[in-house]
Order: sequence, then structure tokens, then C-alpha cells
Amino acid sequence: MFAAVFRSSVPAIRVPGARGFSGSAARASMQRIAVVGGGQMGSGIAQVAATHNHDVTLVDVSQAALDRGRAYIAKSLKRVAKKKFPDDASAQGGFVDGVLARIALSTSPEAAVRDAALVVEAVVENIAVKQQLFAALAAAAPADAVLASNTSSLPIGKIAAPLGADARRRFVGLHFFNPVPQMKLVEVVRTDEAAPAVVDRAVAFAKAIGKTPAVCKDTPGFIVNRLLLPYMMEAIRLLERGVAEPRDIDTAMKLGAGYPMGPFELCDYVGLDTIKFIVDGWHQDGDGLQGNPLFAPSAKLDELVKSGRLGVKAGKGFYDY
Repeated sequence: MFAAVFRSSVPAIRVPGARGFSGSAARASMQRIAVVGGGQMGSGIAQVAATHNHDVTLVDVSQAALDRGRAYIAKSLKRVAKKKFPDDASAQGGFVDGVLARIALSTSPEAAVRDAALVVEAVVENIAVKQQLFAALAAAAPADAVLASNTSSLPIGKIAAPLGADARRRFVGLHFFNPVPQMKLVEVVRTDEAAPAVVDRAVAFAKAIGKTPAVCKDTPGFIVNRLLLPYMMEAIRLLERGVAEPRDIDTAMKLGAGYPMGPFELCDYVGLDTIKFIVDGWHQDGDGLQGNPLFAPSAKLDELVKSGRLGVKAGKGFYDY
């Protein structure tokens, strides 16, 4: 059972019109997907998979959470439909309804993963929660299902560590980027134990849903965040040292380096609390990163987070929105 991670007293809710696939043939083609976690990332993953003709079950702790996730997907799909069929309201509606019909909603993780080819976890960034969840998912899912975490900062190998050897061989990272429907990259993270065929299946899935996969070994931050976090932290340290103001630093990097966003704009978009969580974790316990000055705590960042200036989502961060 899923104990504190998920409550499963409500049966799976199937969206009318959803198509069904079953058995090993469906699993081999990665046609049926379970996405556990119906927040912005999980809903985005579900949307993209369903848009590319995969049958998806989206799982969360309550019907209210699932309804919010479905509403988020519907709103996003309507924007896509208007661009895809700008002068055809009927086609817009058909497109939205067709994608939504491929997304089932469930508060029962056990039922959701029972016939899944791929299980993608997108819950809170807490390693104990993820480990508890995957112990139950691995027990309920088919023996050939690929298990994947969408974590952006936690070691894939540590998440999988409590599982049996067979489950660890089927475990990878699938790190999508926010907003999932727009961002083309997926980092496919392989552990030392992951079977090459499983990594290949994960890569094939990313391509099948219109993404570009980048494969890397399991290391703190993978590729993007390992490069991006030091960049953002050094920008904050420039501010702390009085070198320049945020607006000038952002302007310099956009016009001088050709970046679409400056580091402070990016910090606010990512979320200052998220940045602090990742950097503090790496500095304290990152593999090979403990005590690294690149990831040392920042007094300015700590101050902003403590005061509730978390970035765009809070309406204020380094900038006011």
C-alpha cells in the first residue's frame, strides 16, 4: 500500500472515450503510460504523451488534485489548438477532446500502473517520499515496465536503491523541463545498473513524443542543472559583491552572450526556493560536491526565500511581477 504517499480508496476514473491497450505487445511499444503526480510537471508529461497517441493514466492523491491537473491540461491544449487550427473552432474542439479522451484519471496508483509500459514519477522532491512510492509502484507494475523519475536534482541511483536488483535494472531518470509542452529537451539519466535496453526504450519514448533526448550518467544536476546552477549562483554573488544590479547583469548576458533570458530573470522563473533547495542539497550531500564553493549558500538567496520573494510564482523575486 502507499501509506502516506498516496491514498488509494477511490477507484480509477476513466475518461469517456479512452482507448485501451493491454498485454506485453502494448508494453513493448510503450503505448500505455502512468504518470504519478498531477502537478504542473506531471500534467505536462501526460498532455504531451497523450497528444502523441499514448494512453495515459494520471495519478494524484485526490479527485480535486486530478481535476486541477485536467483543467491545466485542457487550458494548455486550447492554446495549442488555436495555433494549430486558427480559423476552425470545430477542429480546435475535436483536437482538445481527442487528447483528453486518451487521459484517464486515478487516485489508485496500484490500478494505474498495473498494465503500464512506462511509469513516470513527478511528485515532491523528497527522496524518502519517492523511495516509498517506487517500492509500491515496482510491486504493482508489470515485470517489464520501465520505471522513471522526473526528479531534477535527486540522484536516480539513490531513489532506486531500496528496490530489488531487477527493478533497479529497469530504472532511469526522465527529466522533462518546464513547461513540458513547449520545452523540447528530455534528459535520459542512466545509472550504473540500468540495462542498456531500458535506456534505449526511454530514448525511444522521448523521441516518440516529439522530444529530443540527451543521455547522461547519474550525476548531481545531470547536464543542464549542473551547468545552469553555478551560472545563476555566480550571478547572485556578483550582486552580493556589488559588481552590478540584476537588470544590468541580465542585459549584459542577453546582449553580450546571446542568452534569451538573463540569470536573474531565469532565477525568478525557476523559483528561488527551488534553487535554494537544490544548491543547499548539493553543498551538503551532493556526490563529489560537498563543500564546493560553486554551491555554497547565498545570504541574498536565503533572505529572499525567507521573505517570500520566490520569483514569478509569488509575484515577486529579484523583480516584481
